Amino acid sequence: MFRKVLIANRGEIAVRVIRACKELGMRTVAVHSQCDVDALHVRLADEAVCIGPNSASRSYLHIPALVAAAEITGADAIHPGYGFLSESAAFAEVCRRCQITFIGPTPEAMRAWGDKVSARAQARRFGIPLLPGTDTLAHLSDALGAARELGFPLMLKASGGGGGRGLKIVRDEAALVRAFDSARAEAQAGFGNPELFLERFIERPRHIELQVIADHHGHVSCVGERECSIQRRHQKLLEESSPGLLSGAAHGRLIEVAVEALRETGYRSLGTLEFIVDEQGAAYFLEMNTRVQVEHPVTEMVTGLDLVAEQILVAAGGRLTIPVKPMAPRGHAIECRVNAEDPVTFAPSPGRITEYHPPGGTGVRVDGGVYGGCVVPPHYDSLLAKVIVHAATRPQAIARMRRALDEFIVEGVRTNLLLHRRIIEHPAFASGPMSTRFLEETVLRDPSPRVNLDAAAARPLR
Repeated sequence: MFRKVLIANRGEIAVRVIRACKELGMRTVAVHSQCDVDALHVRLADEAVCIGPNSASRSYLHIPALVAAAEITGADAIHPGYGFLSESAAFAEVCRRCQITFIGPTPEAMRAWGDKVSARAQARRFGIPLLPGTDTLAHLSDALGAARELGFPLMLKASGGGGGRGLKIVRDEAALVRAFDSARAEAQAGFGNPELFLERFIERPRHIELQVIADHHGHVSCVGERECSIQRRHQKLLEESSPGLLSGAAHGRLIEVAVEALRETGYRSLGTLEFIVDEQGAAYFLEMNTRVQVEHPVTEMVTGLDLVAEQILVAAGGRLTIPVKPMAPRGHAIECRVNAEDPVTFAPSPGRITEYHPPGGTGVRVDGGVYGGCVVPPHYDSLLAKVIVHAATRPQAIARMRRALDEFIVEGVRTNLLLHRRIIEHPAFASGPMSTRFLEETVLRDPSPRVNLDAAAARPLR
């Protein structure tokens, strides 16, 4: 086991990893920028090191500072969380050269599965269904030629990207010409990799994930499915988990092929395979995230597993505690991401939180990274906390989430809590299933919402 783990991240995921480490008997090191000196993850860790100024490029993304912090404090492992350097093969390689364990996949596995074009090649090799698409496109002329063969509409995507950054929907050649250079620039700025590829665009798909984990002893397990279709600009807002999200005769075969692909390619860690599901129920591989996901708690709630603890144990060379045939998920779980942003314009709302009261009670969990009196800085992602509920059935989970959102008090900054209430209370949400266009086409266009977002946005902050 590790003696001391440095968490190369901030916010709620840093707090989540600290808690898992402490339960495993490991000491923890928090790193922080200058503006995060009083952040919750800094207060909860056993030690803390300032790694630079507020800019992420000079602090949380600065590999020399992170490695130096680990060496100075004697940390023998680094957990990258999600975002920042969590899928950086270069960072994992530096950790290996410095004899510090990177809690995640090997650099080789990250390159094979984290890069979207490479991941498509792996999926094709093992027979995982794929949407029609291309390999890396070096020039606009290559993209135009491929588009004529594939047919519109198409997605122009960043090979090394994620979270919707660098992604453009193009419906004709003129749109492709306009989007190509800006997508390359976005990809370079966001991921240090300007490479792009094209993929067939499905207008109203569902977005389904498979949570997998593998150890160093040949044990690979798929431990659940997640529904992540409620999104805004390709950013997830609300996720669910329960049995049977993927159905049909091909469902079991899809999981078998995915597990075999990870075993054969030597994948060792947590990972998530993401799929687009069309209106006929056919699932197509989208990408793989080679890290812990923001939405992992809904899987934990229906399985009883601690996925972060399992990830740490695997990195230490241990065997998974999960049975070869995992237990069937129990009940239904929903997660809402609570962001510091205006509920109408979605503009970030940094500032000091003057009052903070998270919900509680039976079946309610809150993973947060803030507290009353702390400052939400303008330099990073606006996620404050995640509200997760679990109940025996989906209707019961919806009722529990409605109650939890009503209890959640955050003052001093604007949040999207009322937007979540509007989603949860919408009749179309209860009837399901939803597509990735649900928010824009159903919730935001409803002329008579039960929750008035405009009034909420106009309310003075206290």
